[in-house]
Amino acid sequence: MRVAVDGMGGDNAPAVEVEGAVGAAREFGIAVTLVGDSDTLRRELDKHHCAGLDISIVHASEVVGMHDSASDAIRRKRDSSIRIACELVKDGKADAVVSAGNSGATMAAGMFVLGRMKGIDRPAIATIFPNLRGKTLVLDVGGNVDCKPQNLVQFALMGEVYAKYFMDIKNPRVGLLSNGEEECKGNELTREANAILRGASFNYLGYVEGRDIFNGSADVVVFDGFVGNIVLKLSEGLVEAVGKMLKQEIKQSLLSKIGYLFVRRAFRNFRKKVDYSEYGGAPLLGINGVGMICHVGSSAKAIKNAIRFAHEYARKGVNQKMAEKLQHYITLSKQPREDMKDTAAC
Repeated sequence: MRVAVDGMGGDNAPAVEVEGAVGAAREFGIAVTLVGDSDTLRRELDKHHCAGLDISIVHASEVVGMHDSASDAIRRKRDSSIRIACELVKDGKADAVVSAGNSGATMAAGMFVLGRMKGIDRPAIATIFPNLRGKTLVLDVGGNVDCKPQNLVQFALMGEVYAKYFMDIKNPRVGLLSNGEEECKGNELTREANAILRGASFNYLGYVEGRDIFNGSADVVVFDGFVGNIVLKLSEGLVEAVGKMLKQEIKQSLLSKIGYLFVRRAFRNFRKKVDYSEYGGAPLLGINGVGMICHVGSSAKAIKNAIRFAHEYARKGVNQKMAEKLQHYITLSKQPREDMKDTAAC
């Protein structure tokens, strides 16, 4: 299997993309294709020891900038690095694509070039948060700020399959984020989605609250992209703030500094759990291919791990399982449901 990497996306391109690709090829034995300006990528690649590594370059003459309109850029810049990377997947020359560039453009390229899965109106960006028991998959974290109830239902279906077949959770518990667990809570969007999900064929918990993302009571938490992006940025900011506050407190006294020597391993382990670079990127669920969206400021470590996760995602055939689940759902949704009227009224 081969992973195509958008070599020109992100704040630190192409240095971190090339270093990450070299790391993934060396440590995990993954074949990587770097996409972008060939001369620039070769010069960067020459800085590393690459003998024996399966790393190739495919030229792309254009780059989608962070301020470019995503859909317009994909249509106009037909030789952009992100579009060419997606075309490699479409043509069977790569099995997954990774990009730290314009996330909207990555999503648009996935939709326009690879297409959406049957039964999916809008793809969703998912990410993994650590919790007290393991990990929680959350979606959508910014791909769709305006959603309909059916979109949330589709997110839940995709999240359940991803958690089951990629995260190896046997019977994922799926919850819908709301402002309380009671049936009377939520807004029009969540109430309608909740009514539909109550008839789901998987382990649907009903409404969950924000704290349930981190206490481990749910394996998958679903919300629209507007709420999801706030949850994501708030969590990132909280982790950064907590880290800085702890450092400030430790520096306050000699006793605190001595105490840190005894617990620094615990601090390192905690930092590793909450470090986004350990997860690499966020999978784009609902497209006919494997796409991984990375943080625009990703480090080489984050790119390396994103390549590893994309490779594993493709190897496990999660998309095929997702397509089967969606087809099953489409079939069931066409059948009359006698209980739907009562459920919706709740």
